Amino acid sequence: MNRHILALDQGTTSSRAIIFDESGAEISSSQREFTQYTPRESWVEHDADEIWASQLAVAREAIGEVDADINSIVAVGITNQRETTVLWDRNTGIPVERAIVWQCRRSMDICRRLKEAGHEDFIRNRTGLMLDPYFSGTKIRWMLDENPELAVRAQEGDILFGTIDTWLLWKLTGGKVHATDVSNASRTMLMNLKTGGWDGEILKILDIPIAMLPEIKPSVGFFGETDPLLFGRSIPITGIAGDQHTALFGHRAFDPGDVKNTYGTGCFMLMNVGEQPLHSPGGLLSTVAWGMNGKLTYALEGSVFMAGAVLQWLRDDLGLVSSVQEIDRLSEEVDDTGGVYLVPAYQGLGTPWWSSEARGALTGLTRASKKAHVCRAFLESIAYRSRDVIDVMIADSGRELKRMRVDGGVTNSGILMQFQADLLDIPVERPSSVEITALGAALMAGLGSGLWNSIDDLKGLPDTDTIFKPQMSEERRNKLYGGWLEMVKKITQD
Repeated sequence: MNRHILALDQGTTSSRAIIFDESGAEISSSQREFTQYTPRESWVEHDADEIWASQLAVAREAIGEVDADINSIVAVGITNQRETTVLWDRNTGIPVERAIVWQCRRSMDICRRLKEAGHEDFIRNRTGLMLDPYFSGTKIRWMLDENPELAVRAQEGDILFGTIDTWLLWKLTGGKVHATDVSNASRTMLMNLKTGGWDGEILKILDIPIAMLPEIKPSVGFFGETDPLLFGRSIPITGIAGDQHTALFGHRAFDPGDVKNTYGTGCFMLMNVGEQPLHSPGGLLSTVAWGMNGKLTYALEGSVFMAGAVLQWLRDDLGLVSSVQEIDRLSEEVDDTGGVYLVPAYQGLGTPWWSSEARGALTGLTRASKKAHVCRAFLESIAYRSRDVIDVMIADSGRELKRMRVDGGVTNSGILMQFQADLLDIPVERPSSVEITALGAALMAGLGSGLWNSIDDLKGLPDTDTIFKPQMSEERRNKLYGGWLEMVKKITQD
């Protein structure tokens, strides 16, 4: 009997389930979008129950499409949007309020107070992260501050915290397992980067009770089993990591210096830096890539808050196009943007500026500007922000990049991928399947279940890349990027 792995890929705008076979090939899949709530400017929320319902539904649909017995599925892997914060009642399993999404900036005042109290350097040194509303720690504190009764119940151990992986694991196991993996824990701003455990001093600073927090486990290994009522039998859950970490793993970026960039709702670049954390003076984050075989592998990460979300905004909120695909088609009608730049600082700018107050700008418009120029500017903004990050990554790691591996739905845009290669002056390699995030979760679960014995087995799995080679002159590249930096400078200094 052929053996399969069910990968649950819970993203910011949709839930996916993909079943892979022993060669890493996709056998079946299902996907559903869910509601995005934006009750105020810079606030973003999700309904955790809706996330669970959508994830369970697509898992069942993907399983139903497989022409095999349910017993062929030997393991489940989970990957997830990171930093999104869920609090729920330990006894009822019901979320106490909507989840606060990683994009949400509502805890800016808490971050400001922590900086004024002199905690910024201490937190960065302990966690590898910037003191920013992006991360889970200040989101938890905001929820407890807003509801004093909730804070009391949290102290008593009745309220549980989890990122989305923890929430799904709790639901999948019927409330038996409250755990997370070390990669997701490293994104909470509560974990000590070197020890891989919760940091008691930071918990004290933020006044967060440890009773709320899940157990931290390695990314590869046994987490628990699914409730038999969900899929007709219990299935071991043997791999969990945040979406950007599984993408790095899915690219089989196992050697220090390997880099990948995921173009999804946001844009996230990770570099494997080996078994010791590397702190960045240039504003990159230091994070755990994954934990396996008793060891931690670390990464440098640069964050771009708005990538695919910029294109969705152009479609859904401005109504300038009817589909994301139309953006690509219109962009191909013009050779360039005609001097138009979009700086997508809708919710601040991440690496390397970390400016929470910066806001988006569309500049360079003239009477000759057309819809196609604006669409192309939206696409190119994603490549510019990626260049911002990779320049810092090269400088802080001391490594010269030979190529960049890419994944995510936005990489379907050939015009964007070519512009990215031109702007970086290195080849951009896109795999035959853009579902690398889910594949990484499947590979982790496969290792954790014994389907594969070692990383060497994974290196031998088949893969096909489309390679975009740089074609732009150095003079034009420098001119375009120089113009971009001028625009960014204006919005970060105003």
